[in-house]
Amino acid sequence: MTPATRIITVANQKGGVGKTTSTVNIAAAIAQAGHSVLVIDMDPQGNASTALGATHHEGVPSVYEVLSGDLALVDILQECPDIPGLWTAPATIDLAGAEIELVALVAREYRLARAIDALLATRHFDYLFLDCPPSLGLLTLNGLVAAREVLLPIQCEYYALEGLSQLLRTIDMVRTHLNPSLVVSAILLTMYDGRTRLASQVANEVRTHFGAQVLDTVIPRSVRVSEAPSYGQSVVTYDPTSSGALAYREAAAQVVSLVHNNTHSYPQT
Repeated sequence: MTPATRIITVANQKGGVGKTTSTVNIAAAIAQAGHSVLVIDMDPQGNASTALGATHHEGVPSVYEVLSGDLALVDILQECPDIPGLWTAPATIDLAGAEIELVALVAREYRLARAIDALLATRHFDYLFLDCPPSLGLLTLNGLVAAREVLLPIQCEYYALEGLSQLLRTIDMVRTHLNPSLVVSAILLTMYDGRTRLASQVANEVRTHFGAQVLDTVIPRSVRVSEAPSYGQSVVTYDPTSSGALAYREAAAQVVSLVHNNTHSYPQT
């Protein structure tokens, strides 16, 4: 029997928290460990597509055509050139218009979920990661409805928890009305600078607030992590021995080992 696919949405409506960076590097590390992984880029900026070496200029078949119903997910997949078993469903700038166009469509919140169901009926992936834009619009809502788990990156900086209460309320609303199986399975601390007292204070505050949901590994600030996307790579292939790559491998191993259930709860901020 084929094991169930884990579908994980990476979300935070606050920009600049390392959301896309965490998505691509955890996905890459899991694929390097021998799993089949698909990253679905839901952000019109297409940064996850860039980091995974996917072609995503205007006119390339993308997630936009999938949400609009013109193409199936299987029709747009591109394999990562550096990592066998790692695939991307790319985003193009066309996706920016999808927020407006989806409003008029029937079952607009379920467009991605249905596309994923159709894909998994014919092709197996061990993991699907959905990289959402930094907003709580219809693209992120589609990501939350399609997933079974949410991974929340939180940066170790001032205002780290600001805005999280709104995101958690949205997740709660989705679970109540649209997707009862959705759980917040992991919280990842990013951009940790061990030289500052603030970073450790924020990390302690997040761990106090969320407890065991916070992954043990923290992601350090790293020049190599920032450089990797400009070479069309994740940091785990760009500089495998860097502190960022090692941290993301550890975080990926913890994500793989997560055991959760549908009654998992989380505190409100």
